[in-house]
Amino acid sequence: MELIYVHVFTSLFSDDGTVNSIVGSAKVKNPSEPAKLEYLGRWYGIIKLPNFFQKGQCSVATYSLKSPGVIGVLNSGLLDDGTVKSSVGTAKVKNPSEPAKLEVSFSEGSPPGPYWVLSTDYEAHSLVYGCTDYGLYRKEFSWILSREPTLSEETVEELQGILTSIGLDVNKMVPTNQDETYCSAMNQ
Repeated sequence: MELIYVHVFTSLFSDDGTVNSIVGSAKVKNPSEPAKLEYLGRWYGIIKLPNFFQKGQCSVATYSLKSPGVIGVLNSGLLDDGTVKSSVGTAKVKNPSEPAKLEVSFSEGSPPGPYWVLSTDYEAHSLVYGCTDYGLYRKEFSWILSREPTLSEETVEELQGILTSIGLDVNKMVPTNQDETYCSAMNQ
């Protein structure tokens, strides 16, 4: 199957702090429609590929304007022992010609990780993908995010279809518990 480029609209922040919508691209098979992306605010983790740095449930990512051109990232989750773990980072566009491909850093001295927005409608869902090549192996990351603690099964399946089209095994993805009672410690 031939690979084509999908145009993804995203909002970037200029040096004066204003929001500018521009177009980027992500290489995928069977692309969905382009979507506008203004990525500030709260996103709930719905389903993800397991990874070593994100433990627990009730995951929430909050994006804010840290400074012109830099997005502040606050990731939080509820650990099994009932404590809330948070990580603070920054996201930047690596290449202005591909603004849907961000790099996220959570500590000085560690290399940034890829954060590519493959699909979003801004108001309800976002599909994020990243892949890092370590020479002998590669590690893929993916999250399906929602503005609310739930997302329709139909939308999840649609987004998983995009991941399948780029060769990701969605059967390895695991749901994130966003039950209101279970996650109540996140709101204290």
